[in-house]
Amino acid sequence: MNTDFFGKTLSGPFTIPSGIVTTATPIIQHIFDHMPEVGVVTTKSIGLQPRLGNREPVLSQYGPGCFVNAVGLTNPGAVKSAELMAALKVPADRFLLTSIFGGSIEEFVEVAKILAPVSDGLELNLSCPHASGYGMAMGQDPELVRQITAAVKAVVDIPVIPKLTPNTPNIAEIAAAAIAGGADGLCAINTVGPGYTSAHGHAVLSNGNGGISGKGILPIGLKCVREIAAVTDVPIIGCGGVSSADDVRAYFDAGAAIVGVGSALIGLTTEETAAYFRTLASDLEHARNRAESHIRYDIDMHFEPVTLVENRRVCEDITILKFDRKVNVQAGEFIFLWLPGVGEKPFSALTDDPFSLVVIDVGTFTHALMDLAPGTTAYVRGPHGIPVDPPENAKIMAVAGGTGLAAVYQVARDFGNAEVFAGARTAERLYFLDECRQIADVHVATDDGSAGYHGVVTELLRERLRAMDPAEREQLVFYNCGPQPMVHAAVAVQREFCRDEQIFSSIDYLTKCGVGICGACASPDGRRLCVDGPFLATV
Repeated sequence: MNTDFFGKTLSGPFTIPSGIVTTATPIIQHIFDHMPEVGVVTTKSIGLQPRLGNREPVLSQYGPGCFVNAVGLTNPGAVKSAELMAALKVPADRFLLTSIFGGSIEEFVEVAKILAPVSDGLELNLSCPHASGYGMAMGQDPELVRQITAAVKAVVDIPVIPKLTPNTPNIAEIAAAAIAGGADGLCAINTVGPGYTSAHGHAVLSNGNGGISGKGILPIGLKCVREIAAVTDVPIIGCGGVSSADDVRAYFDAGAAIVGVGSALIGLTTEETAAYFRTLASDLEHARNRAESHIRYDIDMHFEPVTLVENRRVCEDITILKFDRKVNVQAGEFIFLWLPGVGEKPFSALTDDPFSLVVIDVGTFTHALMDLAPGTTAYVRGPHGIPVDPPENAKIMAVAGGTGLAAVYQVARDFGNAEVFAGARTAERLYFLDECRQIADVHVATDDGSAGYHGVVTELLRERLRAMDPAEREQLVFYNCGPQPMVHAAVAVQREFCRDEQIFSSIDYLTKCGVGICGACASPDGRRLCVDGPFLATV
């Protein structure tokens, strides 16, 4: 489906709105390479300086296909973003739309000058409803919208497309102001709100409030696009609540040239996302409405309470938390633990019955867990991710470093015929080995030789693989989990003796939303750990 858009004939009429999925350059490149239906790729909003954004939780679900988010404009800053984006290979039939924001006209201008050379167009975020001093705070003032648009237009020679907020009594007035400032196109809408969700008497989002997205805002998006189209003939990117081909047709009828699909992608793997867009394009071509069957309306982000019964310190910065009940988590899946007012983080369950997990002190949230008192109520959501599925009669080789043992213990326990390789800097950092020995052959390595093999666990692994004959090695399936350097070293050793198809790895990438929408856990090849993993096949 070819679409003309600012001098380019695009391969498809869709985009993914800013802040959803396409937030890291590896993901953007993967979509360029494998999803031609997405003709316009929109980046996450980028500001002048790096922003960490809000603490998790950053995404909350209030109904099937309906969400509230407050990520907090997380980004690495304009200079770093330009460096990363310069490495992208943008096909001739695609359009790279870079979303930018600023706290003043001057900031918008500076960011625009930095990012224009690596962009096909600039989207001006004048509509984020939950970041104080940005977005909607500016986008509700017609004169300020005109001034920002004009100032950016004066310093760049690529299309400028303000993104408008629905949170205004007269969006047509805002659109007219943007056009008066020289806007080449418009995008509508951003999230509605802000809104609020709670669980067990606590605000879910760390920010308190957030922007509302998903199916529930479709009528608002359509209304806004129709009102904008009535006062201008510039190209409009329409988004908000799209899930089906009928929704896309409604946006086209309202006046959109490009249609954005965002929250509908929650929970979809990278392959499922590609299949969804293929079906959506086919639906439009053949007057069908089948694509919505791909959407994961079964995603469940509600929290269940658990009570801590034991906090057993392993060493100064590692502890094991044991709770009062079972959680339903299969080998390879992960859960989120939430402490209201403190935050949430993902963990592999060390054991499912009773639920326990291993914590290493690496930040604010994990530091709070180190001395969590028995009797404390915490909350669990999940499981998330894809359970492992080794071939029948496979021999499991589980390789763990740091807290990675939590991710592989249940694999070895549930599938049997396993060997566990556990590595640590010193003996005092080892844990749960007696339990591992009850279900698997265990090999231990410590950097200082204080327990087991004196050296790194990957060298111990190499010795074991070298001792096997080719027929034995052909039956192996590897599950690696731990810090990135260790996992990469383990994969390098495994490739000396076995095929890539036998190797699966889970690296401790940052994971924020857990359902594939924020893109924080992007791997170098564009897959997302939370929905495509956590154990990713070696490629």
